[in-house]
Amino acid sequence: MSSLFTVSPSPHVRSAMTTRKIMFLVVIALVPAIVAATIVFGPRALLLVVFCAVFSALTELVCQKLMKKEVTISDGSAILTGVLLALNLPATLPLWEAAIGCIFAIAVVKQLFGGLGCNFANPAITGRVFLLLSFASDMTTWVKPFYYRDSTVLEMFSSNRGIDAIDAVTGATPLVTRDASLLDLFLGNVGGSLGETSALALLIGAAFLLVLGLISWHTPVAYLGGLAVLELIYTLATGGEMTDVLYALLSGGVILGAFFMATDYVTTPITKKGKLVFGLGCAVLTFVIREFANMPEGCSFSILLMNLLTPYIDRFTVSKPLGAKPAERKAKDNG
Repeated sequence: MSSLFTVSPSPHVRSAMTTRKIMFLVVIALVPAIVAATIVFGPRALLLVVFCAVFSALTELVCQKLMKKEVTISDGSAILTGVLLALNLPATLPLWEAAIGCIFAIAVVKQLFGGLGCNFANPAITGRVFLLLSFASDMTTWVKPFYYRDSTVLEMFSSNRGIDAIDAVTGATPLVTRDASLLDLFLGNVGGSLGETSALALLIGAAFLLVLGLISWHTPVAYLGGLAVLELIYTLATGGEMTDVLYALLSGGVILGAFFMATDYVTTPITKKGKLVFGLGCAVLTFVIREFANMPEGCSFSILLMNLLTPYIDRFTVSKPLGAKPAERKAKDNG
C-alpha cells in the first residue's frame, strides 16, 4: 500500500506561474506607461528605458560571472529593475548617470546581498534615491511635454547648443507649480519622470496585474486611501480646495509606487495585515515629506524606509496557528 504514495520535500503545490513569467508580465503591464512616456517625451524616453533594461541585465551577468554564481538573467528580474528605474528618471538624464544607477541597483543592492529574493530593499527605488543624492541637478531637471516637437529646440540641439535647448524646455513638476489640470495629470500632459506622467497608462497596467492576481489590492488601496485621507484632513485644516486631494494622488510617482513598487514580493510584507500596514506607512511618510520636508515628492523615500521595516511588520502580523503557545510558555508547561 505504501508504494502508492510518493514522499518528497515541499513545496507540494505546483504552479505554472514561474518567476520568469511574473517578471515579464509586470514588464508587459508597464508597456502602456512606456508608450505614454515616449509620446510625451519623445524617442529619448524609449531609449532610456531600453538602455536601463539592457544595462541592468548586463550588470547582473557580469556580477554573477565574477562571483562564480549561476547566471540567471533569463528570469527577467534585472530587466524589470532596469525598466522600473528608467520610469523613475527624467527623460534628459545622461545615459552614463543612468548606468551608474543600474550598477548600484543590481550590483550593490541585489547581488551583494545574495541575488533575487535576498535584497533588503527594492533595487529600482534604491537606485533612484542613489542617483537623486548623487546627481541632484540632473535628476530634478524636467522637460516640458512634447518639447521634441519644437523646431526651435531641435535647431538648438543640432547646432550644439544643448544647454540652451534644455533651458528652453525645462520646467518644474506639477507638485511644485500646481498649474496642471486634473485632466492633464490623468492623461499625462505634464512634466516629470517618465513614469510620473500618465495616471491612465499606469492604471491600465495596474488593472492587468490585479486581474491576473499578480498583486493584491491591500497595499495600493492602503497607500492611496491613506494618502487621500491625510490630504483631505490637511486641506480642510488649511482652507485648501477639495481638488487638492485628487491632485496629490494623480501627480508625482504615487500611482507608479503604489502598484508597481510597494507590491514587490521580496521587500514588502507577506501577510494581508502586513500589506495594509505597509501601505499606510508609505502614505504617512509620503504625506509628511511632501507637505513638511524640503522636497515635493516623497514616494521613493517612503517605500524605501518601509522596506527596512518589512521584517518587523511580518513578525508582528504573522498568523499564529490555532492552539500555538509561545516558546517560553510551552517549555514551562512541559517542565
